[in-house]
Amino acid sequence: MKYLKPEKLLMKLHPELSEKWVQEHIANDPAILGLGDLVLRDKERIQPRAGRLDLLLQDPESKRRYEVEIQLGSTDEAHIIRSIEYWDIERKRYPQYDHCAVIIAEDITSRFLNVISLFNGTIPLVAIQMQALKFGDGVALIFTKVMDELTRGVVDEDEDAEAAPTDRAYWEKKSAKPILSVVDELVEIAKGIDRNLEPKYNKFYIGLSRDTKAYNFVSFRTRRAGVYAEIKLPQSEDITKRIESANIELADYDTRWGRYRLIITPQDVRDKKEFIVELFMLAYDNYNS
Repeated sequence: MKYLKPEKLLMKLHPELSEKWVQEHIANDPAILGLGDLVLRDKERIQPRAGRLDLLLQDPESKRRYEVEIQLGSTDEAHIIRSIEYWDIERKRYPQYDHCAVIIAEDITSRFLNVISLFNGTIPLVAIQMQALKFGDGVALIFTKVMDELTRGVVDEDEDAEAAPTDRAYWEKKSAKPILSVVDELVEIAKGIDRNLEPKYNKFYIGLSRDTKAYNFVSFRTRRAGVYAEIKLPQSEDITKRIESANIELADYDTRWGRYRLIITPQDVRDKKEFIVELFMLAYDNYNS
């Protein structure tokens, strides 16, 4: 295999590599951003009294929309304000969708990250740094996520009312015995991955703890039909297909908290344990990465 040493190009100073050029390549293949299998909804989208949104992308499964702003060179205050403004306009115009602001720039400075961190968690926002690398006569675009969206969830936050502690007796009164037995078996699967894990009984869900601290790479809610196992993993076509192939019912993907919600029956635990172990291990590794 021949090694080629790439030459880094500064797009802002390059006579041919323009913002429009970057925009066209993302529009043609939104997956290069690393945000999932997105589709293009619009580009140069006119915003009332606020200019034009570079790109509007959407997840075809969750319907979540991404308001994307591109900037050559370093990020600046105007770029931050414009990105947030476009996100706000779109979410008010189409409140039936989840929305996420995406800022793309060649150089995302530490000052920029400090400022953005003040908003993150309140405003769903992702920062992506891009590089143009020259290989012979060709140019490659590399996109690296330098700040992911921060979600302030209830599963890992014991201060939330949903995480108010209860005990085993509470859940024995609340849940049918066969269904609670499924939870017990799923907890044992998790303990097989990490023997320090213990079930943690909260008001609305059963989670996991390690050394008395929440450790919820999976959590459970009981229903008459079975157990809702909420598995924290990034959404991907590969994992979704594997779940479908295993014939385990997929309720939905919770984009807000980043987890698959599966309905697991007593028969699933008996017949599909090997696959459940595999999913739990993926979630455990992802949780610790």
